[in-house]
Amino acid sequence: MTLSVDVCRQQRPYSRREYVGRVLWSLAQPLFRLSPRSLFVWRTTLLRLFGARIGPHAHVYPSARIYLPWNLTLGADASIGEWSLIYNLGPVDIGDRATISHRAHLCAGSHDYRDPTLPLLRLPITIGAEAWICADAFVGPGRRIGEGAIVGAAAVVVKDVPAWTIVAGNPARYVKSRTLSSTLGAVSEPACSQQQGGEARVGLNSNPQ
Repeated sequence: MTLSVDVCRQQRPYSRREYVGRVLWSLAQPLFRLSPRSLFVWRTTLLRLFGARIGPHAHVYPSARIYLPWNLTLGADASIGEWSLIYNLGPVDIGDRATISHRAHLCAGSHDYRDPTLPLLRLPITIGAEAWICADAFVGPGRRIGEGAIVGAAAVVVKDVPAWTIVAGNPARYVKSRTLSSTLGAVSEPACSQQQGGEARVGLNSNPQ
C-alpha cells in the first residue's frame, strides 16, 4: 500500500468559516507584523477581533506568527516572543504569566501516519500558568506543559511535562525541579539547557516582557 497524497491534498479539514477567516487574517497580517514593537495593545486587539481570547497585559511581539487566532487563548501577563510560531490548528491555551520565548514552536497539528490518506490531526496544546518555553524549543501536538514548568532551549517535547519541573534535550528529559525564591521580585532558577560534556545543565535565556 502506498500513500494517497492526492487524496490528502483534496481533503477539506476546515469549515467554510475557517477558510474565510484564514483569508481575512492573511490580509490583516501587515497590520500586525509591521506594527512598532511597543504596540502590544494594538496587536492583542487585532487578535481579539479574529477570535483570540487574551487576558490583560499580555504581550505578543510583531514577528510572532499566530496561525489561527481563534484557536488561541493567552492568559494575563503572558508573553509570546519574537519569531515564535504558534501553529494552532488545534486549540493552544497559554496560561497566566507564561512565557513563549524567541523562535519557540508550539505545533498543534499533525497527520495520522497510519492512514494512507494522511488525515489532518488538530490536537490541543496546553501551557500552564507561569511556565516558560525557552528559545527554539518545540512542543508537539497534544502535549500539556504543567504549571511553572520550564522547557529548556531547543528542547523537543514529545511527552507531557509535570508541573514545576525543568526538562531539556531531544527528546526532552527531566533535569531538576523548579523552585521560586521567596524573595520579593526574585526570579526562578535559570531555565535553558545547554549541553556540555554530555550532561544537561541549566543556563540563562532571554525573557520577553
